[in-house]
Amino acid sequence: MSESQNVEYKEAWRDEYLKWICGFANAQGGTLYIGINDDGKVVGVKNSEKLMEDIPNKIQSSLGLVCDVNKLSKDALVYIEIKVRPSSYPVSYHGEFHYRSGSTRQQLTGIALSEFIMRKTGFRWEDVTVDNVSVDDLDEESFKIFRREALRSKRMTPEELNISNAELLSKLRLMRGGKLKRSAVLLFYDEPSIIQNGSHVQIGKFGKGPDLQYQDVLEGSLITTADKVVDLIFLKYLKAKITYEHDRRVETYPFAREAVREAIYNAIAHNCYMFGTPIQIRIEDEAMIISNRCILPEGWTVDTLMEPHDSIPYNPDIANVFYRAGYIEHWGRGIEKICDACKELGAEIPRYELLGNGIRVHFAALQSALMEEENVKESQSSEAPKHQSTKAHGALEDTLALGIIEILKDNPAISQDEIAKALTTTRRIVQRIMNNLKSSGHIERVGGKRYGHWNVLEQRTWKT
Repeated sequence: MSESQNVEYKEAWRDEYLKWICGFANAQGGTLYIGINDDGKVVGVKNSEKLMEDIPNKIQSSLGLVCDVNKLSKDALVYIEIKVRPSSYPVSYHGEFHYRSGSTRQQLTGIALSEFIMRKTGFRWEDVTVDNVSVDDLDEESFKIFRREALRSKRMTPEELNISNAELLSKLRLMRGGKLKRSAVLLFYDEPSIIQNGSHVQIGKFGKGPDLQYQDVLEGSLITTADKVVDLIFLKYLKAKITYEHDRRVETYPFAREAVREAIYNAIAHNCYMFGTPIQIRIEDEAMIISNRCILPEGWTVDTLMEPHDSIPYNPDIANVFYRAGYIEHWGRGIEKICDACKELGAEIPRYELLGNGIRVHFAALQSALMEEENVKESQSSEAPKHQSTKAHGALEDTLALGIIEILKDNPAISQDEIAKALTTTRRIVQRIMNNLKSSGHIERVGGKRYGHWNVLEQRTWKT
């Protein structure tokens, strides 16, 4: 019999072979033979009586295992059989975790080790508790956003939400033994990188190839990020093509908003955060690519995702909070909704790509919604080209005005220079539009220049 997943031959005993026993225990179990060469021929062992006493003791003291150790013989040659049963808990050898894969032994490190321990213990990465963050340290604004969205989605009642933050976290299964889980910190702490670097979302506008034109990094809690990210993309990174039907203005974006929203929320909810890699959203003129790390259920492929499938979230607690807030659906309907939204716009359905432990969603822009080159350049310049039509200029002013209003709602004390930077335009244009917004009753200034702030008043249709 040749070596296999469950069989290993060694001619003589060495203490390092305890690593092989560790690997069998952490996998499917197996048998280690001492006194048989790689060809499966019995060559015998010396000092078999001493080995029969030493080996079980070393296995028990080094690995905490009890294995069957048998003395066998063939053609008057004695050899030893060590039968290792699979362990229900992780087994280490001097702090090292080994695993039998095929006919090889592998030492588990990094992500592979974390995944292995989670499978053995039943604790996911998100379930581990933290000692350096308490309920009082969490971001109150994140709780306000969650309560507002959970009430709006009607997935939680006012009675369920009108409780303390600690009680709410307990109800959402985000605490264990009086301590916050990692999932709670990711969802409600304003600096989630405290438990894992890379727990944020990056957005970048690209020209050709690696030409990064501008970018944003959203590093707050997952709840505040989810609340801001879609509006930020559609206000700052995308330009709507403006048409008129019977004097009614129609804005058409090159990507379906509901599809982009669903894809981003799926990426945030199902991301494998222990990789330490941010969720990345690459935006080009004719494409948008949303990337995140993932570990799909065993046997799943891209084809599985595109077909009706069960909902098996990688982060059940994070997914539950996003579901309660109305950000995602149960029953694996997310990709179906994405495809339906793209079809409704008239765009192609997205293409999913699985690269190792990374998944990418490729959206192709609706060609009829792409703006002409001179109008795209206008959105990044301080002056409208002389040949640009009055309607196109008005459309740009409208988009900037809406962007300013959204920014002021989030940060009433922001300066005009900061607004100009956020909208990739000039302070002079921001100043002019804000004066128009003020005179038309959309916003008002409260207090002086240094310590005052802006109020966003009754919402009306903005007209240039």
